[in-house]
Amino acid sequence: MQGYPDPVQTDLVKLTIKGIRRVHGRPQAQVSPILKEDLTVMLSHVPDTVKGKRDHALLLLGFCAALRRSELAAVRIEDLEFTAQGIILTLPRSKTDQTGQGRKIGIPKGRGRICPVMSVHEWIVQLGADTGALLRPITKAGIVGEGQLSDRAIADLIKHYAQKAGLNPEKYSGHSLRSGLATSAAQHGVSSWKIRQQTGHKSDTMLARYIRDGDLFSDNAAALF
Repeated sequence: MQGYPDPVQTDLVKLTIKGIRRVHGRPQAQVSPILKEDLTVMLSHVPDTVKGKRDHALLLLGFCAALRRSELAAVRIEDLEFTAQGIILTLPRSKTDQTGQGRKIGIPKGRGRICPVMSVHEWIVQLGADTGALLRPITKAGIVGEGQLSDRAIADLIKHYAQKAGLNPEKYSGHSLRSGLATSAAQHGVSSWKIRQQTGHKSDTMLARYIRDGDLFSDNAAALF
């Protein structure tokens, strides 16, 4: 525009654009993963009650099967097959299975005192049911409902036990169990394709969003001393 200053070159606009670049150039905020060590501490705070048995199974199943909170809420007892090696969980449909063919996830027995298979089995025995929702709402009086626990309630439970473990609950969400399994497995040297077999990710690129710096110290170039 002849005779007029270029509006894009004004100091105010330059500062605004610089600020936008600075904000959008930052890494996207991500929830923190619940690592194996975090989960162990969280489980130590689960009470020995009816609700506690459900919560114990919820935390271990969500972590070991690397489930999204919606998938965890939707698990039904008939989706679980107990075998000599552990549990085979069949997800009828998931975000990474848009064709609806279903996906099977193996959940091995624990080698130590914490065993997801035993925890889930004990909860099913407590329920006294062989069909229906696995994770159900429970009243303050300890009465178990018939419907499934909401995914929002699952997220709140994860935050609750994170706080009990001395963690900042604001940094954790319903996806923290899923990303925690992927990150913990990466830290223990599990190959990416085996991690993807558990999480259902189709590529290492998608999986990388969940590993959350899990291999920063694996074969680190500075590990010279």
